[in-house]
Amino acid sequence: MNSRPSRVPLLTVAALVALVVSVPWAITLGTADIAVTDVVEVIRSAITGQPARGVPAGTVSIVWDLRLPRVLLAATVGAGLALVGAMMQALVRNPLADPYILGVSSGASVGAAAVMLFNVFGLRTVFGAQAVSVAGFAGACAAMAIVYLLARSGAGVSPQRLVLGGVASSYVFSAITSLLIFLGTPHAAGNVLFWLLGGLGRASWNTLALPVVLYGVVAGYALLRAPWLNALAMGDDLATSVGVPVNRFRRELFLASALLTGVLVALSGAIGFVGLILPHVARLLVGADHRRLLAVAMPLGAVFVIWCDVAARTVAAPQVLPVGVITALVGGPLFVALLIRRTAGAAS
Repeated sequence: MNSRPSRVPLLTVAALVALVVSVPWAITLGTADIAVTDVVEVIRSAITGQPARGVPAGTVSIVWDLRLPRVLLAATVGAGLALVGAMMQALVRNPLADPYILGVSSGASVGAAAVMLFNVFGLRTVFGAQAVSVAGFAGACAAMAIVYLLARSGAGVSPQRLVLGGVASSYVFSAITSLLIFLGTPHAAGNVLFWLLGGLGRASWNTLALPVVLYGVVAGYALLRAPWLNALAMGDDLATSVGVPVNRFRRELFLASALLTGVLVALSGAIGFVGLILPHVARLLVGADHRRLLAVAMPLGAVFVIWCDVAARTVAAPQVLPVGVITALVGGPLFVALLIRRTAGAAS
């Protein structure tokens, strides 16, 4: 146990190096394999403003316009979901909590389905290709508001009511989404179902700015408040005794988690298991201190989603599988293995 703090810098650097290596390597893989030297040259060209030497124009377009935004979105989604998962597990003091416990993903699904199937409020006319993301975020915000109102009590925001309100809202929003799919056309319903399984096909330079900026703000906030997260995870009484404004902090965590989850889900659909699994992996590696846990969980989450997306693009090429299918296939057995390991450790 005492060896964990001494290896934290090494593990953090290793996770960051894995992320830096994964980005260009993942770009090389797909229906058209591209040399890593070409990827590096295209990125150098974009940074310096000089033409890419020896790289065909088609390759430049594939790297810069298609794959690099997709890989960067995968990294942002993975890191963001891992971050929110760790915050939610501290917020509700439940290791099984994940970013979707708030019902945000189900609310986003209603908004996205309403636009895909019926173009509600003429959003496609107003926002064009971004209409699904806008509607998804609006649905996520609506779900966030409903869950927050359900979780409020005289003493503040209750963790138990937060969980129960999120679960109940998820069921209701899922039922509404199912009803919309039933009433829609088969082709549009197929698009909705694909979106519900999670995917990064809407990645572009235009859609990257908001999730990257919001992730940076929330990550900075969480790292700054890591001592408060440690105290909150130990219980309200302990947190209050060390000076944590529990009710205010819980509201801030709820707002930050819901907003980041809403933005990510609006772009990528519901990609499960990332926020549930990666905090557990990081906790196993470096312990429960959130200063260490977050520093390792976020880059690991980014790497995990990057390579799940690579698998989604290559396993059934030229068809692209939903990323959520891959994260579930990998994350489910991994969670069972972690559960068995934790149970065996507790028994011994």
